[in-house]
Amino acid sequence: MRLPPLTEEELDPAQRAVLEAMRQGPRGGALGLAGPFGVWVRAPSVGAPTQALGAAVRYATGLADNVREVAICTVGVFHRASFEFAAHRALAEAAGVDSAALERLRAGEAPGFRGDEDLAYRVAHHLLHEHRLSETLYAEARAAFGDTALIELVTTIGYYCLVSLTLNAFEIPLSPGMDEPFPR
Repeated sequence: MRLPPLTEEELDPAQRAVLEAMRQGPRGGALGLAGPFGVWVRAPSVGAPTQALGAAVRYATGLADNVREVAICTVGVFHRASFEFAAHRALAEAAGVDSAALERLRAGEAPGFRGDEDLAYRVAHHLLHEHRLSETLYAEARAAFGDTALIELVTTIGYYCLVSLTLNAFEIPLSPGMDEPFPR
């Protein structure tokens, strides 16, 4: 980790307010300074709105859990964000996403997702690699998800790009019990 370790006791009032906002939100009271959260509390002016967007993306959209997690895992693989992929792979599997497909995604192979999971993967993949959606893919995603959920999906992809870049820039280590998905 590139930033010096930080304990909760060292937080100033503005930093503590960001941590408390995270804990009082849908993430729950046990949230600590792991992952990107330990970075964002250090910069409350961006940390507070960033964590609020993250709570909305994770807990307040109309996206099915499996669809959201496939998109997040796709972003994590694209950015080779170890913490992100390790954390969300477990969430994806808990949401019913096929573990073999997630392993193929991690390995850089065609994952072979099905249904809406495949559509979420293709939307994320195209935005990450092509930076836009073709008219055909856009029409397919809009027909399947509707305008609101498609906006939520694109926002989820963008938010997790921010998460992944934060994790990578500050070399955030895996939490105990996480397996390294991208050994160097």
